[in-house]
Amino acid sequence: MSAPSIVGPLVPAIADPKGGSPVRMPRRIVLFNVKYSPNLGDGLLSECLERELGRSLPGCEVVSIDLAGRTAYPRVHGRARGAVLALLERCPSRLRRVVAGTMLKVLLTARLRGHYRRGLGGADGVIVGGGNLFTDSDLNFPLKIASALGEAARSSLPVAVHAVGVSPEWSRPGTRLFGRALERVQLVRCSVRDHRSQDNWAAHFSHRGILPATIAVDPGVLASLWYPANRRSAHGGSRRIGLCVTDPLAVRYHASEASAARLDIWYPTALRSLVESGFEVVLFTNGSPEDREYLYENFAEWIRNAKGPVTLGRSFDTPQDLAALVSSCDAVIGHRMHACIAAYSYAVPAIGLRWDPKLDSFFELTGRKAHMLDPANTDAATLGRRTAAAIADGVDPASLIARARAQIATFAGDLAEACGRASI
Repeated sequence: MSAPSIVGPLVPAIADPKGGSPVRMPRRIVLFNVKYSPNLGDGLLSECLERELGRSLPGCEVVSIDLAGRTAYPRVHGRARGAVLALLERCPSRLRRVVAGTMLKVLLTARLRGHYRRGLGGADGVIVGGGNLFTDSDLNFPLKIASALGEAARSSLPVAVHAVGVSPEWSRPGTRLFGRALERVQLVRCSVRDHRSQDNWAAHFSHRGILPATIAVDPGVLASLWYPANRRSAHGGSRRIGLCVTDPLAVRYHASEASAARLDIWYPTALRSLVESGFEVVLFTNGSPEDREYLYENFAEWIRNAKGPVTLGRSFDTPQDLAALVSSCDAVIGHRMHACIAAYSYAVPAIGLRWDPKLDSFFELTGRKAHMLDPANTDAATLGRRTAAAIADGVDPASLIARARAQIATFAGDLAEACGRASI
């Protein structure tokens, strides 16, 4: 089961953020996101945003509607997604887009539009975010967001976009779908999670007259406020490193061939380096089925090769499970963005493995660019030394956490004001 949204005491209004009359409190706000993705980083940021909005809009019900139609965190982690990624990777890009787009259109007609429509019942306002939602991998998000916002437009609901990632390259159909979707709704406020996304938003939308985007901190940095830390008490004198393993197939699908080419060799060599540097290592994933399968296929050999204290972390079922492991570590290493963001929230130093510009952007934002490594040109045998340096640098997340909270409170006030106008 998902963790419930936190809702404050019921009150009729909040102060107008611009200093005017009190704003009528919205009764129900719907978030469109991918909360129940097998990648629990998506659930972590969604739950943090839900809970912080509940704090900023006391008495308002805040709920997430998963764009893929999921209604709970997956308990069974099969091979279907990995098989689909492998099939799509083998297809020429144009054929891949046609095949994926056709499957999505059938799914939208058969199930997803009704899911969105039912989810919007009784809503006063809509938020799209956070997460890497304005991307165009085979028309996935363009089709889903266009359909979801079409339902919001039919109900004349105000819409805000918050802390999303925006990729630079979209197909022509994807660009058309995103643009028309945003033009149809009453757009109240737009924010993206980094400067690259802000530039991409402007490139895609400025000529269409769509609101410009400000920059907002990813809600995942609030993890330490909403999930209890699992500080270690009895692991001897060694420092514990969490290595978040990602399937090279997933890296290739979202990045470049070069970014994944050496991972089969790089991972076991990196583990040996960490052990030889005196670290204890726990292997884990963010939950994606292809990552789990890749780890399960390789961990026994990797542990034998490491010749030291390396263990396999248990599979996670909820974002709180992910937060518990991350907060128990002295450092975290991985490609997955929200493993690194959650670590930062708990003041646990992270080393990012380069694959997607969004991860570079987060490390730039936190002043830790020196701790982004590219496995394609970083000797895995040096990872132990690099990890020790990252730990020595330390992390102080307080200012970024405060900034994230203030930004959510401000945009919640703007949305509440728009909801109040819409209800008159």
